[in-house]
Amino acid sequence: MYIIYGIKNCNTMKKAFTWLDDHHVSYQFHNYKTDGLSEELLDAFLQLIDWQSLLNTRGTTWRKLNESVRAEVNNTQTAKKIMLANPSILKRPLLIDGKRALLGFSEELYSQFISQSK
Repeated sequence: MYIIYGIKNCNTMKKAFTWLDDHHVSYQFHNYKTDGLSEELLDAFLQLIDWQSLLNTRGTTWRKLNESVRAEVNNTQTAKKIMLANPSILKRPLLIDGKRALLGFSEELYSQFISQSK
């Protein structure tokens, strides 16, 4: 079973949902806005992906942060603090198959990830 993490109204998420649906891949959706982001869940992500990859420093949530706050994010602990306070700052979608994770979306990467999971 796949779990896809993100925010429902994100355009990249919509592309990922469409691809999964079109390829008849069953998945569960975890919406950060409604389902939240616990420290335990974030720690599980960080077991699979480094914080530098998970933290979206190109998005509006990051840009809206005070520059002094952004400057403090230089290790796992400070990154976790920012991510827990602002789950929208996580790159998305995040697709997990239980033991592996895929961050972002492209048809080619999804196809490879799904075929390697079987």
